[in-house]
Amino acid sequence: MSIVTNESATMTAAALQTLMEHYGEDVWNYAYYLARSRSAADDIAQETFIRAYKYMNTFRGEAAVRTWLLQITRTRWLTYRSSSFIRRVTLQDQIGKDSSSPSAEEVFLQQSLSSEVWRIVLQLPRKYREVLMLYAHYGLSMEELSGLLGISLSAAKSRLHRARQQANECWEKELGRS
Repeated sequence: MSIVTNESATMTAAALQTLMEHYGEDVWNYAYYLARSRSAADDIAQETFIRAYKYMNTFRGEAAVRTWLLQITRTRWLTYRSSSFIRRVTLQDQIGKDSSSPSAEEVFLQQSLSSEVWRIVLQLPRKYREVLMLYAHYGLSMEELSGLLGISLSAAKSRLHRARQQANECWEKELGRS
């Protein structure tokens, strides 16, 4: 999909609309996964597309458009998470723990793939959940994973290996209980 309209690397409103239609759901789901808040996901997704529109000239085509947007989403979340308002108003460890209904992330993953497997994945530490989700659901390559997460290629491979290993160990424990 071409989103650049001319040599000067600017984006038209129509191209932005197309971008949002194609990738809006992926961006919002990833923002929700990271923030665990609907309103925060709305804000982060909106800011992601504003940034994409504003900084289209920084897109060099070295990664897929979706990967570029997910990177912006992650950066917006990191900014959101580190803001002084969020630190003052919320306790990071308490976000999402008191909710009685499943998160959109859990519902989505349970419907997309085997609910048992994703239930185990959701029990893993955040860095392992994130790498498995980006790899399995979004289908990112190892190079895209390392770029998005800001880690070396070998670190991305290692993290994915450890995530799979921990998921397998949890799976074995679950099978032992049955």
